Amino acid sequence: MLTDEEKKYKMRFIEEKLKEKECRLTPQRRATLDVLIENQSKHLSTEDIYELVKNKFPDVGLATIYRTLQLFDDFNIIKKLDFNDGCYRYELSEDQRHQHHHLICIKCGNVYEFDDDLLDELEGKIYKSNDFTVLDHMVKFFGYCKNCKETK
Repeated sequence: MLTDEEKKYKMRFIEEKLKEKECRLTPQRRATLDVLIENQSKHLSTEDIYELVKNKFPDVGLATIYRTLQLFDDFNIIKKLDFNDGCYRYELSEDQRHQHHHLICIKCGNVYEFDDDLLDELEGKIYKSNDFTVLDHMVKFFGYCKNCKETK
């Protein structure tokens, strides 16, 4: 859970990014960002985000949310994730070089974050053998969470 200070920092950082792209932060876009920041670890779908933004802006349309998410994705403010569950989910892009990985329960659909970066050694080998510099990667592990494993 982010502190209020961390939330403010993230919002300022994103506002600057939008300003660089000469893009206005409309009230609907700000509400969408607020939802993403407040629910950072939840990997929300477009419909989830829409429902939460609608609480603040009852007149907001689903198309506005789709356009806003596409804009944020284009500007690398968010990452669009596919967990093979039939819908895209979103999370804020991080400022660091590598992202966390995801553990996805195939029974209940819960998504857990895994922060340990075990691929540094592999990236070194890739660079040496292929003269290829890895800038980022994403790993998804599919299996059963603790609760589903116990009820299997």
